[in-house]
Amino acid sequence: MAKNIKPRNEDYSEWYLNVIAAAQLADYAPVRGCMVIRPTGYAIWESMQKELDRRFKELGHVNAYFPLFIPESFLRKEAEHVEGFAPECAVVTHGGGEKLEEPLVVRPTSETIIGHMYADWIHSWRDLPVLINQWANVVRWEKRTRLFLRTMEFLWQEGHTAHESAEEAEQETLRMLECYRSFAEDFLAVPVMTGVKTDSEKFAGALRTYCIEGMMQDGKALQMGTSHNLGQNFARAFDIKFEGRDQVVQNAWTTSWGVSTRLIGALIMAHSDDEGLVLPPKVAPVLAVVIPIGKSDEEKKKVVEYFNPVLRRLAGDAEVDAASARLGNDQLSAVFYNNLTGQQIVVDMRDQMRPGEKHYYWEQRGVPLRIEIGPRDVESGTAVIKSRLGDKDVINAADLDRNSFDSRLAAIQDALFRRAVEFRNANVVDVASYDELKAFFAGSRGFVRCRFNPDRAVEARIKEETKATVRCIPFDQPGGTGPDIISGKPADRVVVFGIGY
Repeated sequence: MAKNIKPRNEDYSEWYLNVIAAAQLADYAPVRGCMVIRPTGYAIWESMQKELDRRFKELGHVNAYFPLFIPESFLRKEAEHVEGFAPECAVVTHGGGEKLEEPLVVRPTSETIIGHMYADWIHSWRDLPVLINQWANVVRWEKRTRLFLRTMEFLWQEGHTAHESAEEAEQETLRMLECYRSFAEDFLAVPVMTGVKTDSEKFAGALRTYCIEGMMQDGKALQMGTSHNLGQNFARAFDIKFEGRDQVVQNAWTTSWGVSTRLIGALIMAHSDDEGLVLPPKVAPVLAVVIPIGKSDEEKKKVVEYFNPVLRRLAGDAEVDAASARLGNDQLSAVFYNNLTGQQIVVDMRDQMRPGEKHYYWEQRGVPLRIEIGPRDVESGTAVIKSRLGDKDVINAADLDRNSFDSRLAAIQDALFRRAVEFRNANVVDVASYDELKAFFAGSRGFVRCRFNPDRAVEARIKEETKATVRCIPFDQPGGTGPDIISGKPADRVVVFGIGY
């Protein structure tokens, strides 16, 4: 057992922080509520970035960058937006030793400044659509923070698009929601519910907000991504106008959408165990670690020479030779398994650590596969391959090639997704009354489905009494009508309640 990690069933919050510390993903910064993302954590974020960036560009989006500082007056142009973000804003009032003529807001999100620029760039229907994404940091003055899940500064991407018609904007909003859904499920192996937020939970200033909601291992909900149809609200506020095909000047229709480094928190809480981090192979920066075992330098040298042909087959390029030449330096060496993603196979030749210590070191960092080779394996032509999920096989080293290696990784990816789906499905309940809902959240965590007509005042009361909120109105609806759990009036929609992070 990993003694530096508290078991989940004893203290889930402590377990979460222990996993982050053991895997060296992040650390607390000297500024309250901020975090330092360590190299291992940042490598995971880079893996997500590469995949999302590829998907965005395939859909026609391009990257740009907008300023960190936003004139305070910009936020006040859209009334609902300023009301929603004012409590979270950090404001700069002095610079260069002087008081500023107008305070500057440190970017909490960029709809306003991007809207200002779009007004300069868009004049005709020929200028549309505008499909821009930016990778950036944002600052939101949170009172209660937790590493990755909620910090005062965090990293994210935010897409901002402008369109000719309401129909095009709605299509873009749903297209990006589907992009997030497939990314979460296919790449991160986290099943999500998709749907629309209620008016009380939507993005400040949006016409509609769509979301993907994941369930963590403690049964709590995590909003993993949102896509907002902004209608013409920001276009009117920032005068984003264009001459249409009919020569009539009109406001553009805009959208925004984003995910953040809280996805790393989702990975931890959806997959990891009491031994440490568990990473789906598609997102793992290190796919496998090779641990040569030998009592003497001569034995280790023989083990490395024995396994080099296997590494060469897996990496498929000359870089293996260069890496192998460095293996005698009592340090880590790596070969690139996938040059496009940057994913690696690491060879661990550190003399200062025993094999068992290396086992825990890599296990706590979530590496999907560990390959152990000792003198007996050299004699028998075998290798021991262990999955992070606990499977162990003794294989013929000659049989380990790209196809068999990829097959093992795919099996781990699939197993993690199926395990998460089974857990999610086992923790979704249907209730027919408010008493049942209250009773569930009094002693359990999970998703509750029920008939409910969204209402701001009623939702606020339910949150106060149960801590649960409407996570979404799911797209998958049973149809028909039934009694609302509060009023008893006919309700044609089923909503999902949960206690969120």
